[in-house]
Amino acid sequence: MYKVGDIVVHKRDICKITGIAKNYRPKEDYYTLSPIDDNSLVIHTPVSDERGLIRSVITKEEAENLINKIPSIEIIQFGDDRSLEGKYNALINSGKNEDLIQIIKTTYLRREEKENKGKKVNEKDKNYFRLAEKMFYGELAIALNKTYDETKEYIVSKVTGLSK
Repeated sequence: MYKVGDIVVHKRDICKITGIAKNYRPKEDYYTLSPIDDNSLVIHTPVSDERGLIRSVITKEEAENLINKIPSIEIIQFGDDRSLEGKYNALINSGKNEDLIQIIKTTYLRREEKENKGKKVNEKDKNYFRLAEKMFYGELAIALNKTYDETKEYIVSKVTGLSK
């Protein structure tokens, strides 16, 4: 069981547990969560977490190991845009950081390819790229005790150094 003040991942959001409501629903306690990047939002979710909506933020060691794995994580094989969007959606909702990396790498390469050909970048690729980055860098920022921007810079510099 988590306690007040813990930082957790709830679905896609990095949240701080701000309270535990006793008997919020009949005979069931609920966590009160506040997303780190939106203090105006309040989320209530059962302490029992039977649907697996809450998990701990990865550790610093897990974050470093994940960063080292980035070059070896495969991109998504491009299909038609509709099937690709379905893959993006499934990966975003998987809760796995490796899947977020796949989206980031795939959308980045697709954008680069289209820009080199003078074509317009797909809006859905842009949106999935931003969402995957927000989720991935947001969690790693907590694990590495850095700001979002510092984390992004750190990961890019580590990955470019690893891939040489």
